[in-house]
Amino acid sequence: MTSTERIQARLAPTRQSLLEHAIYARIDSLPALRTFMEHHVFAVWDFMSLLKTLQQRLTTVHAPWLPPENREACRLVNEIVLAEESDEDGQGGYASHFELYLRAMQQCGADTSAVERFVERLHAGSSVPQALDSAKAPGAVVDFVTQTFAVIDSGDLCAIAATFTFGREELLPDLFRQMVRQLSVQADGSLDRFTYYLHRHIDLDDEQHGPMAERLVALLCGIDEANWRRAENAAAGALRSRERLWGGVETALADSLHSA
Repeated sequence: MTSTERIQARLAPTRQSLLEHAIYARIDSLPALRTFMEHHVFAVWDFMSLLKTLQQRLTTVHAPWLPPENREACRLVNEIVLAEESDEDGQGGYASHFELYLRAMQQCGADTSAVERFVERLHAGSSVPQALDSAKAPGAVVDFVTQTFAVIDSGDLCAIAATFTFGREELLPDLFRQMVRQLSVQADGSLDRFTYYLHRHIDLDDEQHGPMAERLVALLCGIDEANWRRAENAAAGALRSRERLWGGVETALADSLHSA
């Protein structure tokens, strides 16, 4: 068993629990989907923060430029960034996946005010915790983003790459397939952009970015068993964090149903 396979084996029960989570059955209407998106959009932003951290550490993004220490890692992360930060938007232009998600929220009537306030505060120089507080982000979102930034702030490249790979790139295609199946009941056109976003993520992550991210982890961890242990623990923590986020969204969905 390779080190990557060992991580996947450890994650398998939690991964399966996420795929079978009760949240999917609750996203059975447009109002429910809006509530989900109002939480999940912060995870889309958080995903980009992990990726850009990897790019900052593995490539040269400032002047004076210097050759990368690991050319293959540089190539892999830059290829992933290209699509995630400037993908085809389905309308003849280009946009980050975060921007695609915002457009999807706007099309289906989800409230974007909290995440827009969050980004505005970041632009103004607020820290991530301050911006989350100013935006009045849901508690489950705050916990999720805080966990991610604890990994980022640790500076541990193996942990950051494993969180990105096993908590995001490897996991998302299967999670999004669940969403696509659930959304089959909606056919009024208001979910066209969301469906486009989901399909882009499935296609890119499953066929390209997932394998590339796995290779990135292998390059960074090398043959050092301590590196692989830290990567494994970070990956397990990322999936537990996602479980808690899904639980928070499920609670919000139940609360909105009771207050309707």
